Amino acid sequence: MYVLTNKQMREADAYTIQTLGTPSLLLMERAGLALADEAEKLAPSGKITCVCGGGNNGGDGFVCARILKSRNRNVHVVFYAEKQSNDCRVNMEKWQAIGGEIERELPADCALIVDCLYGTGFKGSLLNADMGMVERINALKTSGMKVLAADIPSGVNGENGRVERLAVQADVTLCIGELKTGVFLGDGIDYAGEIKRADIRIQLLPEGRYARLMDGALAHSLLPVRKRNSHKGTYGRAAIVAGSVEYTGAAWLASSACLRSGVGYTALFLPSELLPLYALKAPEILLKTTNEGGRYAFNEERMEDLLQYDSIAYGMGMGVSEEVAMGAAWLLARYEGKLLLDADGLNSLAAYRKEELPRLFGGKKCDVVLTPHGKEFSRLTGISVEELISEGCAVAQSVAEKWGVNVLLKNAVSVLTDGDRTTLCAAGCSGQAKGGSGDVLSGVVAGLCATGLSAYDGCALGAYLCGKAAELVAEEIGPYSMTPSDVIAYLGRAFLLIAKDSQA
Repeated sequence: MYVLTNKQMREADAYTIQTLGTPSLLLMERAGLALADEAEKLAPSGKITCVCGGGNNGGDGFVCARILKSRNRNVHVVFYAEKQSNDCRVNMEKWQAIGGEIERELPADCALIVDCLYGTGFKGSLLNADMGMVERINALKTSGMKVLAADIPSGVNGENGRVERLAVQADVTLCIGELKTGVFLGDGIDYAGEIKRADIRIQLLPEGRYARLMDGALAHSLLPVRKRNSHKGTYGRAAIVAGSVEYTGAAWLASSACLRSGVGYTALFLPSELLPLYALKAPEILLKTTNEGGRYAFNEERMEDLLQYDSIAYGMGMGVSEEVAMGAAWLLARYEGKLLLDADGLNSLAAYRKEELPRLFGGKKCDVVLTPHGKEFSRLTGISVEELISEGCAVAQSVAEKWGVNVLLKNAVSVLTDGDRTTLCAAGCSGQAKGGSGDVLSGVVAGLCATGLSAYDGCALGAYLCGKAAELVAEEIGPYSMTPSDVIAYLGRAFLLIAKDSQA
C-alpha cells in the first residue's frame, strides 16, 4: 500500500480528474459510499451524525449522509461553515432535496459520528468555532460513542501528523484514495485509531515516487529463502562492534538479536575488559576484541578482521569519542559489505567528523544505513528536530539522497528512505519505548543483511520483525513491563507469523 503526501494526493486527484476525465463529483460519490459502508460496520444500529465542513471532506460527509438515509438509517448532518467548495455545495443541495435537514448542534445520543470537518490539507490550529465541536465529539466518545474520521481526524496536520491544540480522537480513520502520511507520523498515529483505506479509483501518476507502508505481504516477500541443503556459511557472517564499560548491555542486546535473525555466524567485537562478561553467556556468539581496555580505541590491525564479514553493525553503547569516529571513518573508506551505523557511531561522527561527512559518504565502498532517532539525526545533520518533525519524510529523503545512504529514522512509525524509495513501518507498540530497543533493531538488521538482503531491505524487514515481535509480547504481558530482551525472545514467533501469513 502507498502512503502519499498532501501534494502527491492533490496531483493524483488532478491527474484522475483533468487528464483521465473522471468527474470530481463521481469521486466524491465513491468516497461518500465508502464512508457509509464503514459507518454501518461501526454502528449497525442507532443514530449516525455526519459533522461536515465546507471543503470536499464535508462534501464526502453529505454524500455519506444521503446514502445512509436511503438505507433507512436515522442520520443527521451538522454543518455551520460559512464557505463551501463547489462540490460540497452540490452535495449539500442533494441532501436537502431528499428532505435532509441541517443542524448546528451535535446530538447527544449518537451511536456514531462521522468526522468530515477538515481534510488532509489542514495545518496549524483549529479555528475557535471548531474547538467546541471537537471537544464535544471527544467528550461523547468517552461515553461510548464511536468516531469515524474521513481521511484524517480533524485537527491533525495532514503532512506531518502534528496536533497543536486539539484534534478528533477517532476509532477508525478511513483514508480516501490512498493512505496519508499525517495519519502515521507524529501525533497522527495516536489520533487515527484503526487505519483503513477506501479505493475510489484515483489513479496515481505513472512517474510518481510514492512511499510504501511496510506490511505483512511485503515482509513475507523479503524473507530470505532457507534451503534444506544448506550450511552455516550459506546464511552469512555478521559482526557487531559495540560496548564499553559504561554501556555493557548494548553489545549483548545487539549480538543476541543478531543471533536470532537467521544469520549463519554472529561475531561480537568489543573492548577486552568486557570479554569476561560475555564468555559462555551465549556460546553461539564468536567473541573478538577491538582493543585492550574498557573503551573502544582504534586499532587498524584488529579492524582488518572486520573486512571479511558480510555485514557490520557499529556504534551501539561504545561511548562518544574521537576513536569511535576514527573507526567509523575507516570502515567507510575500506569496507565493501553492508554497514549499519547507529547510536555512538553516529554521535561520534557528529562530534568529531561532521565537516567531513560529505567526503566520507561520497567515497564509501559499502552499502550504508544510518539508524538515528530524531536527536541523533539532528546532531549529525545540523537540521533541527523541529524542522525534521514539521517536514514529514522530506528531510530524511533529502539527506539520504545527498549522502547516498539509507536512512532509517526511528520513531513510533519509522521512516526508511534512500532518497528514491521510502517505506514507513508502523508495526510495534509503546513497549518498545525503552533503552535497548534500538540495539535489538541494529542486531536484527545486521543479521538479515548478512543473509543476503540489501541494507534497505534488511532495514525494512528488520524494523517490521521487531515491531511484530513487540506486538506479540504486548498481547501476553502488555506494553508496560516488556523489555527489549522480551522482543528478542519473540523474534522466532514473529518470523513464523510472517512466513505463514502474508497478511500478518
